[in-house]
Amino acid sequence: MIGIVDYKMGNLASVINAFAKVGAEARLESDPERLKNYDRLILPGVGAFGDAMEHLRSNGMDEAIRDFASRDRPLMGICLGMQLLFESSEEFGTHEGLGLVPGRVVRFDETKFDHPLKVPHMGWNELFIQKETPLFAGLPKAFYLYFVHSYHAECDDRYAIGKTFYGYEFVSAVQNGNVFGIQPHPEKSHDNGLKIIENFTKL
Repeated sequence: MIGIVDYKMGNLASVINAFAKVGAEARLESDPERLKNYDRLILPGVGAFGDAMEHLRSNGMDEAIRDFASRDRPLMGICLGMQLLFESSEEFGTHEGLGLVPGRVVRFDETKFDHPLKVPHMGWNELFIQKETPLFAGLPKAFYLYFVHSYHAECDDRYAIGKTFYGYEFVSAVQNGNVFGIQPHPEKSHDNGLKIIENFTKL
């Protein structure tokens, strides 16, 4: 059983549809007590980091997600959901995250761009695989996915399984044991994204 954490932030229908397209059933789950019933868990999200953490803490969902991860079951954060996996974010102040991946979330530093670019980073861009991982099985070393974000992760390279270039190189996918995160939206990324969704169902 695949659970999708429902905390009222994000277009959850597109995530459910993506799983259906690869022949997997995924269910929305808003009750933290029921997370332990799932084999795999998706943490989606669109919006601000602080608001998202407040929603998760309001009913104990944050602790339930940490407990799920401690049971060695596959967990994947998507977009804001990936950012929430980290220890902290500087979006609209400093906010504590779930702490499942060491590192922090920062705004794109436009002073470091190699040429003028708009923030948010929005549209199709390449993800370059940094190391072998079952999440990217069957995909080429570099492939396009759809991005929409103004903040990105900073972490040790040992957790980076994917990087992307937008003004400068940043971490766009992470893995810490059974915990995965991907900054772009696989559910909006056609065949490449569906391959990632399919691979997740096989972890």
